[in-house]
Amino acid sequence: MKERLTIAMPKGRIFIEAVELLKKAGYDLPPEFDESRKLILDIEQAGLRFILAKPVDVPTYVEHGVADVGIAGKDVLLEEEREVYEVLDLKISECYLAVAGLPDAKKRGVASKVATKYPHVASSYFREQGEQVEIIKLNGSIELAPLIGLADRIVDIVSTGRTLKENGLVELEQIVPITSRLIVNPASYRLKDQMIDELVNKLSAVIEGGKGQ
Repeated sequence: MKERLTIAMPKGRIFIEAVELLKKAGYDLPPEFDESRKLILDIEQAGLRFILAKPVDVPTYVEHGVADVGIAGKDVLLEEEREVYEVLDLKISECYLAVAGLPDAKKRGVASKVATKYPHVASSYFREQGEQVEIIKLNGSIELAPLIGLADRIVDIVSTGRTLKENGLVELEQIVPITSRLIVNPASYRLKDQMIDELVNKLSAVIEGGKGQ
């Protein structure tokens, strides 16, 4: 049986952009691949198996070795701090983590509650700023928190800023730029080094080629 590389992929926008990147890198993925609702997809001709997961779970699958490699946003990697190798910046799904709130949030001077999906990142950031805050972890609709008085500010992903604007919020500070990264299980890197190096080299060539366009 041909040796196979298992890749954990996040559902959503990153998945669509990553599939396009893999196709440009020469991997033979069927046209209907990105329309499938299956959670495990075997592409035998390419020697690949894909596990489709929630973005936050991808590093966990890679760390535990059920996936050899994975594609994850830098935001997830910063928050999760999993034991994986980050080997390549794929330069896709660009956005950034930012602090946001109502327009008068900074003027209050007592904005001590921060709502976020990223409690570890937020805690570290405000600690570095020398500011004590209470972190409130939410899993969705972070923008709602300042509107209902749950928190003074939020820490969240910003892409276009449209969601903030539509909810009457403003960006207060940028924390860190975010792109999607290729991550690798340490044991897999030893056992399947040739396949992983080939993947990294092919993707690197596409990324470098894209810079010159």
